[in-house]
Amino acid sequence: MKLSYATGVLALCSSLLFNACQPAPKPMFEVSFSADLEKAAFDGRLLVMITKDTVTEPRFQINDSKDTGILVGKNVAQWTADKKEYIYASDLAYPLNTIGELASGTYYVQALLHKYDTFQLANGHTVQLPMDQGEGQHWNTSPKNIYSTPIKINYNSNQQGPIAIEITNEIPPIPPVEDSKYIKHIKIKSKLLSEFWGRDMYLQANVLVPQGFKKDSKVRYPLMVFHGHFPKTIGGFRTTPPTAPKNDTIFNKRFGITGYKYIQQKEAYDFYRKWTSKTFPRFLVLQIQHQNPYYDDSYAVNSANLGPYGDAITYELVPHIESLFNGVGEGWGRFLYGGSTGGWEALAAQVFYPKDYNGCFAACPDPIDFRAFTVVDIYKDKNAYYQKGPFKQTLRPGQRDGKGHVKTQLIDMNRREYILGDNSRSGDQWDIWQAVYSPVGENGYPKPIWDKLTGEIDPEVANYWRENYDLRYIMERDWSSIGNDLEGKINIYCGDMDNYYLNNAVVLTEEFLESTSDPYYNGEVDYGNNAEHCWNGDQENPNHISRLRYNTMYLDKIKARLKRTAPKNHRLKNWGI
Repeated sequence: MKLSYATGVLALCSSLLFNACQPAPKPMFEVSFSADLEKAAFDGRLLVMITKDTVTEPRFQINDSKDTGILVGKNVAQWTADKKEYIYASDLAYPLNTIGELASGTYYVQALLHKYDTFQLANGHTVQLPMDQGEGQHWNTSPKNIYSTPIKINYNSNQQGPIAIEITNEIPPIPPVEDSKYIKHIKIKSKLLSEFWGRDMYLQANVLVPQGFKKDSKVRYPLMVFHGHFPKTIGGFRTTPPTAPKNDTIFNKRFGITGYKYIQQKEAYDFYRKWTSKTFPRFLVLQIQHQNPYYDDSYAVNSANLGPYGDAITYELVPHIESLFNGVGEGWGRFLYGGSTGGWEALAAQVFYPKDYNGCFAACPDPIDFRAFTVVDIYKDKNAYYQKGPFKQTLRPGQRDGKGHVKTQLIDMNRREYILGDNSRSGDQWDIWQAVYSPVGENGYPKPIWDKLTGEIDPEVANYWRENYDLRYIMERDWSSIGNDLEGKINIYCGDMDNYYLNNAVVLTEEFLESTSDPYYNGEVDYGNNAEHCWNGDQENPNHISRLRYNTMYLDKIKARLKRTAPKNHRLKNWGI
């Protein structure tokens, strides 16, 4: 419809008058940083955290619990010491809607800059992301990030000027972990990942070598790939007796017990004694450091946004480790296990590389069927956050305790991530799923599976997820071609009261696996009655014990598998096959 010239001028004048009458944005915080910290102009995410106490610094009090602090953030570009950045009352916050909703009162405030690097990707996009600095991709502990000392404020919602915060501290570098007799730390430059990211990229490995290892020996060792979150070194292995008091009264909230430090140390020492005993099976344990600009690990698969981590791990890192420490060097001598993220990775690596590994033990895996992406069916639901009826909408839960009581909602977990970093840059759980599973968006960042603020699901992205990363769907779709190579290799375990509802996807996957024929999958799916995250198949011991025994608890099943599949001239030691 055409407007007359006079009508157009009137409309323009009305618009200008309306905008002129609007109050200017109210600055609540004025943030600067000390010139002593300036090495170059900084890009990144400026965060301001607000808490009611300083039991720990505010940067350590942002979480999904009811006790979380308040978080507000903004992107900054080419920030220099002579420039002030402002946080306005209208800026989105967590768990508040906007930071301007903050009530008058006494608070502790801290600012932090999560620095971004610029990457020229092989796909032609230029993106800004936080480069891991050896900490495993955690914004509040990442070296080179700069932050302020917490200050106490008496905030009045009617105050006229902004509260000044000066950033004066830089998080120091993390020293590397030294090798020991049994634990080695290996780092390789990945050709595949370096080509994708447009800069040198590395894979690192923590390796537990067997008692009596000699490079010139003819003995060969199976490789146990223990998948999971960023491991600084091999954990749960201790060469000296426990030093923690057996009867200490420190209460562990997660497990509801006291004396857990002693239990951990005793389990680690007991493992060492088994490891070095004369009859214990000899094998290699590999824990991978594959932190990246999106998360503390890559999910061990090839991804449009993260690059070819699956190929880099399976075809670059694993053979390198086997060559250094006399691994078998063939698929029949490699096994996969892990819990949660590690459980998904163990199953995914087995499915995507069916001949390169000889069995997976996937405990409490992240969603392996996206019809139950925790509590969302991404194919049928239109909104991730709400179940909607004609007159009512109900929030979907994000986490529950062992009695089924909801601890937080899905919408709040995603909002916290959005405030930490837009474009999947929070370094947290929902964003890494999106970064791994999604296609590349027009802006070079992962295309969202749903709108972070509203929860509206994109069906095109959901379809991409299904075809590329829905493990149950892929197994069912491709069973005729991969089933023979997966027979006897798939084992899945989950508590039926998993805190993140991960058991729902396991049930759906089990239904498919039990329907298989020619071949029948011939593995195992088991559930822990009333067991929380992360139950791993131990029907005899509580979770606080079994979670410390990953490196030994599947050995009997691995031994049975090796007996069926290892060649006669296997040259393994202490396996009795």
